[in-house]
Amino acid sequence: MSNLVAIAYPDQSTADEVIATLGRLQDERSIKLDDAVVVTRDLEGKVKLHQTTGLVGRSAARGAMWGGLIGLIFLVPMIGAAVGAATGAAAAGLADVGVDDLFMKELGAKLQPGGAALILLVHSSMPERVLPAVAGFGGEVIQSSLDSATEERLRHVLEAHDATAV
Repeated sequence: MSNLVAIAYPDQSTADEVIATLGRLQDERSIKLDDAVVVTRDLEGKVKLHQTTGLVGRSAARGAMWGGLIGLIFLVPMIGAAVGAATGAAAAGLADVGVDDLFMKELGAKLQPGGAALILLVHSSMPERVLPAVAGFGGEVIQSSLDSATEERLRHVLEAHDATAV
């Protein structure tokens, strides 16, 4: 079962940097994300959802790899790869297993104007690798389904950065 974690940042660029870091950590298999969305609230108060495309791209690549392998077995690797990529992308795009859009918009409405939040569905992670990588960005945990000890550990790591930045 995945855990929901929402962390507020002062601006979208910080949230985008964290997404890039988490993407690298996912490539290293230190974290597995089911969904990742950056929610922003502009200076006029309008809330926008910025879906990450990395999960769909990875599914398409995985589908292409398996389709190519199956195609190679049956001597038509290019057709197998194309069908596999299309199937992987379609499956990832149709499987709306992420965070509810209404919830994200309601959360975004609570952000300060110009602020951003990163909303994650974390399937699994290696905290000993993930926490040090995201600690330097600071942030404030605003919603979580983590157990209390894990959430407290995350809050402590993020607040330690905020305390040194002041």
